[in-house]
Order: sequence, then structure tokens, then C-alpha cells
Amino acid sequence: MKTLVIILSAIGLLSLNSCKQETDIQALMENSETRTEVFNAITENQDYISEFMGQMQNSEQTMQMMQGNKKMMNMMMSDNEDMMGMMKDNPEMMQSMMSNMMNMADTDSSMCANMMTMMKDKPNMMGQMMDMMHKEGMMDKETMMSNKEKMGIEDHADHH
Repeated sequence: MKTLVIILSAIGLLSLNSCKQETDIQALMENSETRTEVFNAITENQDYISEFMGQMQNSEQTMQMMQGNKKMMNMMMSDNEDMMGMMKDNPEMMQSMMSNMMNMADTDSSMCANMMTMMKDKPNMMGQMMDMMHKEGMMDKETMMSNKEKMGIEDHADHH
């Protein structure tokens, strides 16, 4: 009887121990089928892909890789309807991307010049920025009007 109790106790301990297995993530990711299943689960779920994109943006290594891969960046940032839809559906992601771009432009004069050129090519956006600068006391009305005139921006604020 004592032997039976010891055997049952050993089986019980072994079964409890087998329930508490830790997942070896690296081993799972080394298996190409499992890796593909994980990738598919992420890409087919809006919440997962948004969380994954956030993780990528917070990874210095990923950002460096993406900056070095112009083809991938061009594909992601082209006039791609999916990317635009994702940014509209996830304003936090768009805000984060814009913030990252502004920070990069702040430290990279070439990128800053490119951003200014793009802004110059969007007169309505420039006009709105000048209006905001005027309202915030960063630009006087005469300077704002002169700049808008030079850029050929109509001042619709006075028409309302």
C-alpha cells in the first residue's frame, strides 16, 4: 500500500510539473511552419498588427534597418491605400510616425530641407500653419499676409 501511495504521488508530481512548461520562443520561431503561423496571426488581426507596428517603431534596430532599406520604406510610404487606411484607423500610429519624422528632421538638415520643400508644395497646409503661428503670437499679421501673398495663398479667414 505504501508503494502505491509513493507511485501515485510521483505520478501526481510529474503530471503537475508537466503542466508548468515554459515556452521556448526561440525554438518556436526556428520552425518555419510555426513562424509562418505566428506571422499570419499577426498580419490578419488589426489589433495585433497595430501593436506590432508600435513595437517596431520603438525598436532602434528595426528603425535603422528600415531606414537602410529604401525599397521597403518606399513601398510602405507610397500612395498605398492600405497604409493610408491603417493610419486613418490608428491615429496613435500616425502621430507616432509623424513625431519620429519630426525628431529625425530636427537632427538631420537634409531631411529637414526635404520636409520644408514638401510643405512649400502644399500651400493650403502652409497657410494653415501660418494662421496657427499668427494665433499663437509667433508671427505678426503683416508678415503672415506678406508670406501668404508671396506664396499665392488666398486668405479665406477674412471671408468668414
